[in-house]
Amino acid sequence: MSSPFDAVKVTDRVYWVGAVDWAIHEFHGYSTPRGTTYNAFLVVDEKIALVDTVKAPFAAEMLARVASVVDPGTIDYVVCNHVEMDHSGALPLVIEKLEPERVIASRKGVRALETHFHLGGGVDAVASGDEVSLGQTTLSFLETPMLHWPDSMISLLRGEGVLFSQDAFGMHLASSSRFADELDADVLEREAAKYFANILMPYAPLVGKLLARVEELGARFDVVAPDHGPIFRRDPQWIVDRYARWAALGPTTKAVVVYDTMWGSTAAMARAVAEGLIGGGAAPVVLLPLSSRHRSEVASEVLDAGALVVGSPTMNNGLFPSVADVLCYLEGLRPRHLVGAAFGSHGWSGEAVRRIEEAFDRMKVERVAESARVQHVPDAAALATCRALGATVAEALCGRCAGRAVEAR
Repeated sequence: MSSPFDAVKVTDRVYWVGAVDWAIHEFHGYSTPRGTTYNAFLVVDEKIALVDTVKAPFAAEMLARVASVVDPGTIDYVVCNHVEMDHSGALPLVIEKLEPERVIASRKGVRALETHFHLGGGVDAVASGDEVSLGQTTLSFLETPMLHWPDSMISLLRGEGVLFSQDAFGMHLASSSRFADELDADVLEREAAKYFANILMPYAPLVGKLLARVEELGARFDVVAPDHGPIFRRDPQWIVDRYARWAALGPTTKAVVVYDTMWGSTAAMARAVAEGLIGGGAAPVVLLPLSSRHRSEVASEVLDAGALVVGSPTMNNGLFPSVADVLCYLEGLRPRHLVGAAFGSHGWSGEAVRRIEEAFDRMKVERVAESARVQHVPDAAALATCRALGATVAEALCGRCAGRAVEAR
């Protein structure tokens, strides 16, 4: 009986043999309403190589796609670019059933595979600059530690011009199309930015260094094949240029106002703050009420922002839970170049604003306006104070951007 799963041809020698996960809507606390893919690639040459595998529940699907091209038992080499289990989960089964000649990972990847799967050895370590000939083509390896795990590496298939980039240049996007040029450009832009913000923002300086290193090495490629999302075959520079831009982001005039509210008081303050930001020249100004926005959407908006203003009511002598969640999440992502301020309403204690200030200090967000605190319901004078807070943040924001523009001349 034939399988319903076929490989998709990428180049003359490379096939996509991964899986589409339409059901997953959250990934490590990151909202993925469009699902995702787990991309694995088959290279057919004198030696046959499988580059990355898939999440364990999709192993049979991956092997069925391989079988539509070659007998899976003829796979000689398996390359593990990234040990995270959405890409290595099927590896133990592949090793057991197919008994490949070599399993290849970075030096840190070898150790990580052992602590994940307790394979008892048998994985070959490669370092940056090492190569493995497949016949007419050659796999060249470049270690990319902390992009985004210590074990991460990328593999370039010389002779075919395909960059297997593991989690770099990816996005969480399930689709019936495997190629970026077949998808809506606006969707690609949003999902690529969201992925960078939520996965790679903490390592943005390393991204810039990696791109420079790839250029120095003369690692030319015509196809970017990431482990999540579509393959870039017609214009791979599209995604590379965006990563370069996001990695180099400095201060902008965009302001993000994040808040939640219990009885509408903090929401009223947020709207007044936004009016002050707009009147002061910040643009665009984005309000994110956490009653309807996920933490990963907040991270996406903060990626290219220059100001972050956060408001919270006080609850149980602390932050409102959704605000505490977002601040904890952003602190881990380490956004850069932000100015900000805090505001909030309270009943009888009022600790929330201080908690926001403490989070800003840990995140190195420069507080440029005095925090606004209101007991219970803001009156006209309190809302005027909130508007003035927004105007003060906008002044600092626009002044910083103007100074940066002068320095760049």
